[in-house]
Amino acid sequence: MNAPTPIEEYAIIGDTETAALVSRQGSIDWLCLPRFDSASCFTALLGGPEHGRWFLGPDGPADSHRRYIGRSSVLETVHETATGIVKVTDLMPLGPDRADIVRIVEGLDGEVDMRHDFVVRFDYGRIRPWMSHEAGHEEDHDVLVAIAGPDMLLLRGSRLPHAVDGHHQDLFTVHAGERLQFDLSWFSSWKQIPPPLDIPSRVTRTIETSQKWASQSTYEGPYADAVVRSLLILRLLTDTRRGGIVAAPTTSLPEDFGGVRNWDYRFCWLRDASLTLEALLKVGFLEATALWRDWLVRAIAGDPEDMQIMYAVDGGRNLPERELTHLPGYADSRPVRIGNGAVDQKQTDVLGEVMIALQMARDLGMPESEHAWRVQRAMVEELAEHWDDPDNGIWEIRGPLRHFTHSRVMVWAAFDRAVRAVEEHGQEGPVDKWRRLRDQVRDEVLTKGFNSAEQTFTQHYETTEVDASLLVIPLVGFLPGDDPRMLGTIERIERDLMHDGLLLRYRTEAGVDGLPGTEHPFLACSFWLVSAYAAAGRLDDAHELMGRLLGLANDVGLLSEEYDPTEQRMVGNFPQAFSHLTLVGAAVAIAEAETKAQQTHGKAES
Repeated sequence: MNAPTPIEEYAIIGDTETAALVSRQGSIDWLCLPRFDSASCFTALLGGPEHGRWFLGPDGPADSHRRYIGRSSVLETVHETATGIVKVTDLMPLGPDRADIVRIVEGLDGEVDMRHDFVVRFDYGRIRPWMSHEAGHEEDHDVLVAIAGPDMLLLRGSRLPHAVDGHHQDLFTVHAGERLQFDLSWFSSWKQIPPPLDIPSRVTRTIETSQKWASQSTYEGPYADAVVRSLLILRLLTDTRRGGIVAAPTTSLPEDFGGVRNWDYRFCWLRDASLTLEALLKVGFLEATALWRDWLVRAIAGDPEDMQIMYAVDGGRNLPERELTHLPGYADSRPVRIGNGAVDQKQTDVLGEVMIALQMARDLGMPESEHAWRVQRAMVEELAEHWDDPDNGIWEIRGPLRHFTHSRVMVWAAFDRAVRAVEEHGQEGPVDKWRRLRDQVRDEVLTKGFNSAEQTFTQHYETTEVDASLLVIPLVGFLPGDDPRMLGTIERIERDLMHDGLLLRYRTEAGVDGLPGTEHPFLACSFWLVSAYAAAGRLDDAHELMGRLLGLANDVGLLSEEYDPTEQRMVGNFPQAFSHLTLVGAAVAIAEAETKAQQTHGKAES
């Protein structure tokens, strides 16, 4: 099997309902239509070209460089060859009721021989569709149609590929000044063929819409460009029709190359979505919170005891995990999984993140609906009955249930924000009971979750191991960032979990997760460390680590879940919301710490 395209060689385009990964060379190797969690029709990412891809690029060696146009997700790649220069613009136009990919080829200098390879395989690379050239819409001359069951793809273009050994291919030469455009549309196979797009106007509208959205950011601190790009990525991972926020647009990109730690991240974790909203709220985006809150209320409607840790993008609950045995996996990493068995896990920390995000929204002036508060109150009351149970923890441990310290801290946060909703915003609820439970949980964490001999918090109550999730203790207000207990915890985490300047989540060799193999540093954890440094007053360390982390992003600012510092390559699902939302949080933490330091210095001088 040929070596796979490195993860960092991909860029993302999307329409806020689904997304595609495009390689630097011009191959779309991953696309699910019409939703993030639909079956893929281009699946070369987890196999090879025979599993579906759409390649449009130079037919030979090229020096290729790319960028997003302005503050948008419209991708522009320039290929320089020995004979000329060509530009390819890729985007998924924003707008209602369409799922399209537009690709525009423009000759800039000389001439360039181009290859067009169009291989459609529905159902994760398994089903070869019926392909045919048809008359299309009344405004079309000729279209290429791929159909299988409920799915139909329609390719329009300046010139269309022709059938060659089970796929469709074309070779052509682009001269300076020439422009060719292609549009791939998905629609249900029983519907009428939609009319062609007005491509120039849709490109302009997509760029303008993205830039208008990005302009809402109020952030003016350090690393502003990286913050804005991360915000745009988080927007692409938000289904703006339904309100769900996916953890990543991919499945089964491995945490351990050649291993079994391969998971489907195309779903909406309540934790990840809440953390995304916290990041957006910190920089001025309030409207997104209302959209997600309404999604949350719909998704968890019913008995609070039935609340799941994750849902489908439309709020669906049924996410059975199964293996796709026909796919070899990225870098021979099997099994390839769709669905996620963690849906049935108990993760007590989740409600804490939900309540933090919604309290932030209230503090920023978002009106609280009566129905939304009833749901929150019911969830907090359910937590009051079961908060002391062991759980799987934030990292979805598939080993024995434990009393994880991070989970207990987030239980405290859930009760704390419920109390504040009553005391500060006039909501109704048993505040005396919640206040008593909040204090009880705090006392327990400080007694059972802290090792006084080692002067550190611990991963769970039955161990002396540490966990990077302990770094959120000051970030949620449980303790000040310069509390001696936090300083000791940071020191221990640096000693035990730092690997080539980046943080692991925990030591896998301790056996807590019940899985074979190992993993690489988890980027969100290192961004948490940046925030913890800032909260502890270690601003030089915060800047140094932040600069290193931003240097790991690829050429268009994207980050995966993990990073292999030895081989210097990205690892895990990509792009990862957790990495980008913690980037935003780290930048804000540095800015706030700098402002605080300046104010303190000013007072001292006066």
